[in-house]
Amino acid sequence: MSSVAVLTQESFAEHRSALTQQQVKVTALNSEEEKDPPTYEEAFPALPEKAPCLEAAREPAGPWSKIRPIKASVITQVFHVPLEERKDKNMNQFAEGEQAKICLDIMQKTGAHLELSLAKDQGLSIVVSGKLEAVMKARKQIVAQLQTQASATVAIPKEHHRFVIGKKGEKLQNLKLKTATEMQVPHPDDPSNQIKISGTKEGIEKARHEILLISAEQDKCAMERLDVEKVYHPFIAGPYNKLVRELMQDTGTRINIPPPSVNKTEIVFTGEKEQLAQAVARVKKIYEEKKKKTTTLAVEVKKSQHKYVIGPKGNSLQEILEKTGVSVEIPPTDSSSETVILRGEPEKLGQALTEVYAKANSFTVSSVSAPSWLHRFIIGNKGQNLAKITQQMPKVHIKFTGEEDNITLERPTEDVHVAQEQIEAMVKELINQVDYAEIKVDHQFHRHLIGKNGANINRIKDLYKVSVPIPSDNEKSNLIRIEGDPQGFPQAKKELLELASRMENEHTEDLIIEQKFHQTIIGQKAERIWEIREKFPEVIINFPDPAHKSDIVQLRGPKNEAEKCTEYMQKMVADLVENSFSISVPICKQFHKNIIGKGSANIKTIRKESNTKIDLPAKNSNSETIVITGKRANCEAAHHRILAIQKELANSTEVEVSIPSKLHSSLIGAKGRFVRSIVEECGGIHIHFPTKGSGSDTVTIRGPAQGVVKAKKQLLHL
Repeated sequence: MSSVAVLTQESFAEHRSALTQQQVKVTALNSEEEKDPPTYEEAFPALPEKAPCLEAAREPAGPWSKIRPIKASVITQVFHVPLEERKDKNMNQFAEGEQAKICLDIMQKTGAHLELSLAKDQGLSIVVSGKLEAVMKARKQIVAQLQTQASATVAIPKEHHRFVIGKKGEKLQNLKLKTATEMQVPHPDDPSNQIKISGTKEGIEKARHEILLISAEQDKCAMERLDVEKVYHPFIAGPYNKLVRELMQDTGTRINIPPPSVNKTEIVFTGEKEQLAQAVARVKKIYEEKKKKTTTLAVEVKKSQHKYVIGPKGNSLQEILEKTGVSVEIPPTDSSSETVILRGEPEKLGQALTEVYAKANSFTVSSVSAPSWLHRFIIGNKGQNLAKITQQMPKVHIKFTGEEDNITLERPTEDVHVAQEQIEAMVKELINQVDYAEIKVDHQFHRHLIGKNGANINRIKDLYKVSVPIPSDNEKSNLIRIEGDPQGFPQAKKELLELASRMENEHTEDLIIEQKFHQTIIGQKAERIWEIREKFPEVIINFPDPAHKSDIVQLRGPKNEAEKCTEYMQKMVADLVENSFSISVPICKQFHKNIIGKGSANIKTIRKESNTKIDLPAKNSNSETIVITGKRANCEAAHHRILAIQKELANSTEVEVSIPSKLHSSLIGAKGRFVRSIVEECGGIHIHFPTKGSGSDTVTIRGPAQGVVKAKKQLLHL
């Protein structure tokens, strides 16, 4: 994958972000069968295992071996996925928004910001911004998920593998990140010397180059570097790398020429000393001859035609080089330049120029007028309609632009206009069969029109044979388009407008419910609130955020339904309040087991007969308090029964002392300090004050007789 330092203003104006707009331009295309170039092993055979060696020189840092510190903390790069390397270049491309979902997932995983668009050359352009590490991680994810993957192997001596891996695997991880590839280095116990690389063609080339350089540095064989201007590399490699392959076979020397995507001029030779010298001499001879004999010719070729000159995977450039011996230099995709440079011997330039123009004009572009809303009907479900055309004519590329009322056809010049005629006939037929209407509905009601799990909108679609694409929440659009059967869409329009009218006339109720009851009403895993919503499906119930400490629960929906739901929930709250009365009963710890009873028989009976909830402290707890919860009368009945059990079990005395209720708080003391000190001093007694606000003056003291007398005396003294 290639990266571009600057995103042009034209690119921004031309493409909308698929993440923010959720619209991606759709292109239907079937590329011709392409012949893969020779593998790296074919082009660069391995050296003999043992040879007279020289100390390897150290490779200076290249653009992929070490990233220099950058001043800015945030960078922006553009990554381009060529047409022939897109994963979705066939039928899957019609699943609009799929690439946007992938980019959104990458953003969440890496922290980088991505913007996706479809370039003029039908490749994908992805703008990535963020911190350097995040951008590099995002780049690797983009390659893995949006670009076709290839695999290859590179053989280096087994003892060099550890230098590829580096300390704690850091060098290998860094290399994977820089080249956006995956690598598998054999385990030390594995005798294999093959390192497996998977990724894009370009990434594999970069990874191979770096691995071979690492091996060359560590190899004790002789190594030499020759600086050759980048423009002469094609002559040394030869068409389809034939020349360098022959040279390596003749001399037994490994020759590493940087791939076109790596901006390096050095050619690295490794091998036996004498054979290496022969290889270097022959390369120098080719270089010097080409510098003397070749000249250049600059011609202007439209930017849109450059891809035809390059050909699939650069095959057209290799074909011209093979036929004429002339190298054709194409400006980078991010450059606005239209100048193509031909470099070769003067007598061959004319033939090469003819070839360049023939390649550039090998395809013709035309357009068919069709309303943009009709495009998806022309494409068909998963591209089925277009597949019928493109399967018959695989060299025809059909491009749809989301907001334009035309379809672009790109086809070989010699082809007849069959594809265009078929598209025009399809458009004409669909215009007669399909109609559309637009209605305005406030975007806040769109999800109600859709209904739960799409129930409302799906029913209308099936009933009236129409399509109703609802704008996304991000668009904030009030416009809804109805497309389909000319007879069905008026009824669909009428029903949607009626539904929207009911929504616009909805009623809102604010219900005051203490926040402590909110979770009880919602229930565990929202079970209870779903029951309410099923009873009143047209009513939306919104509970406040717990952090806001609000008691207001909002109900919104048709007036009658909202009022019924309010009444239902008020009754539920009243029941909760009535059943939330509680009494705390202090019972001597030694009596708890008797109150529980064998097999919990006693406590179960009390709970059942009094219809209350009774909570006892844990066995390992120091607390003696039993809490009874339920309706007031039921709690008091349970309270009396538990006290009766204790009274029967304990040889205790109970005394009632009359003390004015206004003094009770003072006698209890802050946090029960006074009454607790009396209980501790008198030992084993319980002092029970009446409930606050009851108006009762009676204080009950229960426990051993001696302790009760002493506690009564102290209370009266206080």
